[in-house]
Amino acid sequence: MSEKKAHVFQSPNLNNFQRVEIDHKTIIFIAIGADPVKAKARYLEQINAKYVKK
Repeated sequence: MSEKKAHVFQSPNLNNFQRVEIDHKTIIFIAIGADPVKAKARYLEQINAKYVKK
């Protein structure tokens, strides 16, 4: 029998991203140079859309 190889998942280097705090327990990472205000608004729109559909 052939041996199964383990799947290796490379985590992204967070030093290449900028940190955006949404609230006291939520943090997202976006590309350096991207607009943090737009990223926060887009994130909140996506989260609110999930709750509106219910």
